Amino acid sequence: MKWINKTVFTACMAGALLGAQQVNGQLKKEEVITAINETAGYVSGVLLDEEGKSRCDYNLTEGKWYPYEVPWHTGQAVNALLAAYKVTHNEAYLDAAKKGGNYWIGMEIKDNPKLNGMVRAIHGDVLGPDFVVFATVSDGTPGIYELSKVTKDPKYAQVATNAAAWMMKNMYDKDKGICYDNLNIITGEVLKEYSPFWKQKAMKDQELYDVSRPNTEGSLFKDAYEFSKDTAFRNAFIVLCNSLLKLQGPDGVWMRFMPNSEEEHSFHPRFSLWYAESLIEAYKLTGDKKYLEGAAHTARTFAKAQKKDGTIYYDNYTNGRASDKGSATGSAAALAGIVWIALSENGYKEFDKHIEKSATWLMKNRYALDHPDPNLRGAVLETRTRSKDGKIWLTNRDIGTSFAVRFFADYLAFKYK
Repeated sequence: MKWINKTVFTACMAGALLGAQQVNGQLKKEEVITAINETAGYVSGVLLDEEGKSRCDYNLTEGKWYPYEVPWHTGQAVNALLAAYKVTHNEAYLDAAKKGGNYWIGMEIKDNPKLNGMVRAIHGDVLGPDFVVFATVSDGTPGIYELSKVTKDPKYAQVATNAAAWMMKNMYDKDKGICYDNLNIITGEVLKEYSPFWKQKAMKDQELYDVSRPNTEGSLFKDAYEFSKDTAFRNAFIVLCNSLLKLQGPDGVWMRFMPNSEEEHSFHPRFSLWYAESLIEAYKLTGDKKYLEGAAHTARTFAKAQKKDGTIYYDNYTNGRASDKGSATGSAAALAGIVWIALSENGYKEFDKHIEKSATWLMKNRYALDHPDPNLRGAVLETRTRSKDGKIWLTNRDIGTSFAVRFFADYLAFKYK
């Protein structure tokens, strides 16, 4: 049996690759609007289930959906749908966003004095059913706050702010500039000495940065401040962003914190971009350009990681090792593009060519609307290959599409003001 060329294999998986027409180096406006509708239609019509939660990972060999950090994925879907709604005014996207938001706020804990105000945002996957991860909550909240803004209904933002208050009280350490990563939802204990992410390390061998991170993904404390006007949230957000700048590595990424790996010299395709995104939010809040430059430092590393055709793979390295081409990560092309657009709007024009590469890649690498599998029609390519249960676990992940919707909406505003 002859090996199939990877590019051909990717094209076959996606059905007929969708063409991308460019005028003066940019996608046509009508084409971008069509892409927004097709991807948002997939998020609203396929990704969210009857309860309003994200279906998450679609196993391509089994034809089945599997949950993976559901609260976070659901929050991302809500954020994407609202971005599409603001562009298209399609009420179906708003209705779906409300459904997802109602699921999210339905996780609020009201019957446990130790945890009241927190949300039961179970991480799942390798951690099982007992743990909540700080970023599972925080990076799922931008869409929840946006939902309150769009609907003018404060209930969504209030639940997110209640959770932020619990987390600031119980998981934030001002002096150390971190938030602890894990909460045992059964006992109510915040894990400050041992993280289940590091099962290969004994408790005595785990250090502060094994069990905590600056945890600014989603800029939760900034949004909580803007909603509640409680300056304690603002102060905490700035402390954590200053910690980010202090701990940022020479390559602009945060290698000490998982899911990056100092030992492997590898960096995750989105993790450091979330930190960069939060630094841009810190700049908006303070006007201090040190935060903007910190974000640009990260963005330059991702510009180097992007391939000539716009691809960003899942595993990337700071030591010159070639990217692992087993997983093409549409969400990384999209999120990097979102960060690059925000930086370009603030004078960093060096990223403009990379924005266009992401735009073209995302336009081309979408599953056709007449794809034989209805679970994939309109989705953006986001393959993740892992070994699990004794077999190859090949999925197309929901977040490629959720981030692509946001990118297309930002691109439209960026290019066609």
